Amino acid sequence: MRADRLVAALLLLQARGRVTAADLADELEVSVATARRDLEALSAAGIPVYPQPGRGGGWSLVGGARTDLSGLNAAEAQALFVLLGPASSAAPELTSALRKLVRALPATFRADAEAAAAAVVSDPARWGERSREPPELVEPLQNATVRRLKVRLTYGGSAERLVDPLGLVDKDGIWYLIADTGAGRRTFRVDRIAAATTTEQPAERPADFDLAAEWARIAAEVEQRRSLVSAVVLVDAELFPVLRKRFGRHCEVVERTAGHVRARVTAHLARSLAEQLAGWGSAVEVLEPDSVRRELARIGRDLTERYAT
Repeated sequence: MRADRLVAALLLLQARGRVTAADLADELEVSVATARRDLEALSAAGIPVYPQPGRGGGWSLVGGARTDLSGLNAAEAQALFVLLGPASSAAPELTSALRKLVRALPATFRADAEAAAAAVVSDPARWGERSREPPELVEPLQNATVRRLKVRLTYGGSAERLVDPLGLVDKDGIWYLIADTGAGRRTFRVDRIAAATTTEQPAERPADFDLAAEWARIAAEVEQRRSLVSAVVLVDAELFPVLRKRFGRHCEVVERTAGHVRARVTAHLARSLAEQLAGWGSAVEVLEPDSVRRELARIGRDLTERYAT
């Protein structure tokens, strides 16, 4: 990908002060002509890169200009490679770009960055499950978002619609597309999109759109819908950390007493809450409301009828 080559070229310029097209071609494993075009592209983009002809010449940054990317300190360089290093599940293009980045790091940081890259392996599959690969439509939708082109979607069994893609979110292996439609802003699960065709029509993107902020808003709305019913439970203090881990943000402490914790847990339905609590047996006592207690009693009767001998 040309983008990672341009970044690597700029970093090499900063690290070495001056490079020739031949030097750059050797480092980036491209032809000399391609390396020269990349240097010219940096200059055309407004980066203060200029050539010096003659013996000992090459390409340099005016006044030793620098970018924040290669201004990494040692801790930042290690953090970057722990997160996205070659030993992780990074895409091949990203791995290639990072490999070139490590060559451009100051020598004092290079060994630590390489060690950090080899310190972590990411295995997204849970025990007993296969690794979940992104849906095939993620890449074309991402390309359409970057190029700001409208996409024609068929979602589930609904009619075809034309959308302005705004961004993609990976939520624990489930991918979502956020897009503006004729009926307002919508969120689509990518694995439920039956078909997606990128058009040549320019997409509109609000100037103030912030993908992270928009997803935080959407997630908060979903969490609120999942917290319509609450129950107050009493659990042994030693078991409470396990209960809290199971319910996550849907569990909060009401009161701590000697040996016990009174907590509030939430779900979208009384039945759903009872089903989640039933597996705890007598280890968790539901104090209120009656709707959840009745659901638990019903589950108990159903199990007794089925398994009684």
